[in-house]
Amino acid sequence: MASSDPSKNPRSGKWPPTPESAAMPPSSWAKRTGFRPKFSGETNSTDSGQITALPTQAQVKANNIRQPDANTDLESGRPRPGLTSNGQSAVVPKQHEGKNKDKDKDKDKDKMPPVRKRRDSDGGRDDGGDGSRRAERNEEAAAAATVDVLPQSMVDDDGFVSRHSHMKYELRDAPGLVPIGFYGFQHYLSMLGSLILVPLVLVPAMGGTYEDTANVVSTVLFMSGVTTLLHTSLGSRLPLIQGPSFVYLAPALAIINSPEFLGLSGNSFKHIMKELQGAIIIGSAFQAFLGYSGLMSLILRSINPVVVSPTIAAVGLSFFSFGFPRVGTCIEIGVVQILLVIVFSLYLRKISVLGHRVFLIYTVPLGLVITWAIAFLLTEAGVYNYKGCDANIPAANIISDHCRKHVLRMKQCRVDTSHALRSSPWFRFPYPLQWGMPVFHWKMALVMCVVSIIASVDSVGSYHASSLLVASRPPTAGVLSRGIGLEGLSSVLAGLWGMGTGSTTLTENVHTIAVTKMGSRRAVELGACVVIVLSLIGKVGGFIASIPEVMVAALLCFMWAMLTALGLSNLRYSEAGSSRNIIIVGLSLFFSLSIPAYFQQYGLSPNTNFSVPSYFQPYVVASHGPIRTKSQGMNYVLNTLFSLHMVIAFLVAVILDNTVPGSPQERGVYVWSEREAARREPAVAKDYELPFRVGKIFRWVKWVGL
Repeated sequence: MASSDPSKNPRSGKWPPTPESAAMPPSSWAKRTGFRPKFSGETNSTDSGQITALPTQAQVKANNIRQPDANTDLESGRPRPGLTSNGQSAVVPKQHEGKNKDKDKDKDKDKMPPVRKRRDSDGGRDDGGDGSRRAERNEEAAAAATVDVLPQSMVDDDGFVSRHSHMKYELRDAPGLVPIGFYGFQHYLSMLGSLILVPLVLVPAMGGTYEDTANVVSTVLFMSGVTTLLHTSLGSRLPLIQGPSFVYLAPALAIINSPEFLGLSGNSFKHIMKELQGAIIIGSAFQAFLGYSGLMSLILRSINPVVVSPTIAAVGLSFFSFGFPRVGTCIEIGVVQILLVIVFSLYLRKISVLGHRVFLIYTVPLGLVITWAIAFLLTEAGVYNYKGCDANIPAANIISDHCRKHVLRMKQCRVDTSHALRSSPWFRFPYPLQWGMPVFHWKMALVMCVVSIIASVDSVGSYHASSLLVASRPPTAGVLSRGIGLEGLSSVLAGLWGMGTGSTTLTENVHTIAVTKMGSRRAVELGACVVIVLSLIGKVGGFIASIPEVMVAALLCFMWAMLTALGLSNLRYSEAGSSRNIIIVGLSLFFSLSIPAYFQQYGLSPNTNFSVPSYFQPYVVASHGPIRTKSQGMNYVLNTLFSLHMVIAFLVAVILDNTVPGSPQERGVYVWSEREAARREPAVAKDYELPFRVGKIFRWVKWVGL
């Protein structure tokens, strides 16, 4: 048996020293969330930002617990750099040297859990810690220290061990109107790509004009602000932005390209939009029922990181046929856009300007502005001229092949082809049913009901990851169900207002929180109010609608790639090196690409001619899929669902993960706070309880509250 004394055990850096790891207290997040690696070859060494609560010296003596080696990182299973044998930092800021030598301080430290070290992968500064008070950021110590030190956990006034994270602002922080206003708008600005790119794809696919695109963009911004305020007040209460998720994009494109809509003439936009609204309203009502009925708490037992990872990754991988083929329509502009976002997000990510890593935080807005300026200068310089071809004639009526190809290319490269900015009003209020009364068809609604489950799976991973960053504990199963239920109601509102997609938690939000280190709920709420005001200015939507499609496609290449990586990053909560998990994730991803390809290509001859662009052809599957029963509606539903990559990934992953034997640690089972324990801890109640005594309404409904 390994000894916890490093002087007696030459292999004290190896973890875990079985069976001492089993002696960790039940409150340890490392134990409860799956961070207890059993085999050195199947260990997830990724740092998730969790704080491991170790037993104090008094507990060790009273309970005869063998304390694990202080030089060991419980999460990664490897020695922690910069620690001495007694668990203290080897790198001590100069202003604290005298304090560390004081004998009274040494006695106080015996009552404190030891400091846990971590290295911020994004190059964040050190947070100097003092066991007798709340940690304060110290710029001078940041330059001298070689590793990041998370402040010590300490017993606060509420009588429990709280966590002081490396965030600038935590969940309930409200330092003032100006700081939270700045950080809130920064948070939304960094999420700009996720908010605007979905309508920029959907509206042209429905046959909408630039004016229609501007109106839908304004509606998306308005509903994003409204639903975010609802979610932070009556939902999970985590600082998560609500908006048009990419989860809804593929099924929306499948409905748009249904056979009955391909032959529409005239204004097809409003007709298809009303069909989408009806499907979204019914599917979202089903999601709200899952949340508020408590069924989501039962489904949670089957949703683990091994399920969430391939499901979300498949959402990003499913659009490979749209991304670069659209970039190729004006290759020089599209490639510049892609290179800029890559350089900003990777090579310049650690460069700080006035204390902010602007290139990492504003990757999408900066890349968009610079590329748009380059295209504008080339257009004004006459590089992108029509060379005698008439751009006002529809492409189908142009006789010359040269002019037809040249005009199409110039429309992708030029920035003056859209009249949306000039035609947009200065003030426009988005109102419900602005496109007309929704049309309800059961087959399209059934597709959206299945997709709403996928959206809920996406939100589960976001809730867990964000709570580890900003909250004192993960939410309870009731709080999570309440959040899913409110997301369903928010999507019903999105259907009534005509967003074209449902409203759900944006997966990229977790990455934004980690980068900006801003987790204040008040800041997100103030940012939502700013976005609502901007949505009422019609010129804002008009400017966004004027962005050339090639730039949109280039940004989508980056956004979908990041979405795929964010999905796979959920594996850090499980044993990523486990052969069981590797096989499950590999099978899920492969079949999520291969099975839909079979459905999309079934019955098609090489010379098949569709009236839709080639990048939308994978979604025209309802009329030729392999499932051909007597019910045409059922054929549509099954052929459409099995052609969606994320649906196949979810089905394969959830079946395998729940039938293949594996320990909770290996599976990385999400651990949510217990309802009774949450009620006993004032900080948890303050994090998640509903405001204005609204929580009393839910006290009799145990499955949607604390």
